[in-house]
Amino acid sequence: MVQYVWLIPLLPLIGAFINGVFGSRLSKTTVGVLASALMGVSFIIACSIFVHIISLPVHERSIEVSVYNWMTSGQFSVDINFLVDPLSTLMILVVTGVGFLIHVYSTGYMHHDKAFWRFFSYLNLFVFFMLMLVLGGNYLVMFLGWEGVGLCSYLLIGFWYEKKSASDAGKKAFVVNRVGDFGFILGLFLLFWTLSDSGIHSLNYGEVFAHAGSIDPATITIITLLLFVGACGKSAQFPLYVWLPDAMEGPTPVSALIHAATMVTAGVYMVARNNALYSLAPFTGEIVASVGIFTAFFAASIGLVQNDIKKVLAYSTVSQLGYMFAAVGVGAYTAGVFHLMTHAFFKGLLFLGSGSVIHAMSGEQDMRKMGGLHKHLKFTSTTFIIGAVAIAGIPPLAGFWSKDEILWEVFEKGHIYIWITGLVTAGMTAFYMFRQVFMTFTGECRADEHTKHHIHESPKSMTVPLIILAVLAVTGGVVGIPFFEEGTAAHHFLNSVFSHGAAVVNHQGAAAHDSEAIYGGLEFILMIVSVCVGALGIFLASLMYYEPMKKYAPSFWKAEVMASKFSGLYTLLYNKWYVDEIYDACIVNPIKRACAACLRFDLGVLDGMVNGAGWLTRFAAWLSHKFDIYVIDGLVNSMATGVSLDGRILRRLSSGQIQHYALVFVLGLIVIFGGFILGY
Repeated sequence: MVQYVWLIPLLPLIGAFINGVFGSRLSKTTVGVLASALMGVSFIIACSIFVHIISLPVHERSIEVSVYNWMTSGQFSVDINFLVDPLSTLMILVVTGVGFLIHVYSTGYMHHDKAFWRFFSYLNLFVFFMLMLVLGGNYLVMFLGWEGVGLCSYLLIGFWYEKKSASDAGKKAFVVNRVGDFGFILGLFLLFWTLSDSGIHSLNYGEVFAHAGSIDPATITIITLLLFVGACGKSAQFPLYVWLPDAMEGPTPVSALIHAATMVTAGVYMVARNNALYSLAPFTGEIVASVGIFTAFFAASIGLVQNDIKKVLAYSTVSQLGYMFAAVGVGAYTAGVFHLMTHAFFKGLLFLGSGSVIHAMSGEQDMRKMGGLHKHLKFTSTTFIIGAVAIAGIPPLAGFWSKDEILWEVFEKGHIYIWITGLVTAGMTAFYMFRQVFMTFTGECRADEHTKHHIHESPKSMTVPLIILAVLAVTGGVVGIPFFEEGTAAHHFLNSVFSHGAAVVNHQGAAAHDSEAIYGGLEFILMIVSVCVGALGIFLASLMYYEPMKKYAPSFWKAEVMASKFSGLYTLLYNKWYVDEIYDACIVNPIKRACAACLRFDLGVLDGMVNGAGWLTRFAAWLSHKFDIYVIDGLVNSMATGVSLDGRILRRLSSGQIQHYALVFVLGLIVIFGGFILGY
């Protein structure tokens, strides 16, 4: 079955083509069913490949399938090839599985949109590129998918292009991602150039990783840093995170697909795939982990005070991605990928749940105008709360297992400052998620009267995906339970991919095994601590926002009192640390002014020179024209006039009449004789 892996990306591409070319002539039902069915078949094929992979011995779980030769130049040759191993298999299960549910959800959410066919064409195309990214067996195929998802994110975020904020958000996402991609492609160029000098004319992962140890440490550090710049753009890490919150202007299914399950995890996948390189660059690893944990804390602090239901989830996504980078940065690749998987479940659930709320509220996204929706939206509220509990890290839901494993591995590897920051961030996450739950689903409804009359539960096409994702958010952490000697099921499955990188990073691996009993007890203690921190965050949120608990809260622990008492901090967080304003002041506006100066120079100097040259040319042409008319043509015409005049005079003399000739003869004789007589 593995040899048919190419069908997994091909089927969504076929859907994108059919809907893109013929969709405007098809019914909405046909468009939605076609796009969703092709995604479903891709998921079934992915499941069969997963079953085949786990049936193989561990050392045989990496299979390369070459489709055709893409390009050849001298000794350099690149194929369109796919690498099927535990990591890519896990990724295609997530992309196709969650993607299928989001496609089904979209048939209900986007049903009234006039460009229904165009939306599903973009959605299928996006999934195609994402699958090329995670399945590619070499850097160029991955780069094809990398750039493709960037293009599709622009199309999907700005899907409602008639809305200025949406079109601006799409352009912002495209530009910021180009900044990251510039670093990414420089890293690829440097990697290729370095390997070519060593006689390696290939960009296949296997050959690159096999010769990675021969690369100079300084060079491999630069390569990995440049690749990480690309990861920061795609996975919205500081300072290139600013596009993701604005991307909430797109349709909610886009938020769920791009910003929960697929595109934003591309950077994490890329670092994990290149674990053999990053394990040889410890300095880069420290940078990755530090940027990740800073981003996690930074984004969580902003999420504490946001009022847009989707913006809260957007900053939550940025924060959770920071957790993943903190994990892969310290060499805990399996923990990072495990959290990537569970995050796809509960964050996809939360985004789709927010879409169901927005659908019920006739497009309203401000949580201050919601409240009391649980009695109207039973399915939506219940599944949303499950997602919130999962992301808060409360056992036994999926988020608990993956987040706890990250915190434990960070602590075990000696990165105490990352562990402390991650623990505090976990408490903040629990707080702002349940602040969102309480503001949206509890208390009295704060919507206007017109909206209140239209609040209703979403159709089954939207609630069924919510229920399935809720089940996954509850049970998805089972792979984090240690059933095997290698540890958890996730470690057992992914060990063959990350064993080399983990061995290099963990210089004290033997000592860790010797002290397994000690660490086992400590791990349990730290697990209790992290759960208590999450529970504390939920408790504090309930005291501030849950009506039955407000009466037990101290007088100072009220939202309006805290906002007034710490008005400076509140304003800072509410305005997102003024990062966009700083970027505008330091980068965007200077570039605009430079562009304006260039425009003035272009208009005043360059265009002036061109226009001046044109004016001189026209003047010279005019002068030449006048000279030609009055001098050259005048001389020629005057000669012609003289000849004509002479001709007219001579013509009178040659009249053909004898008497005229006789008269002239007589006059001539008179003149001659007169001359003789006068003595001339």
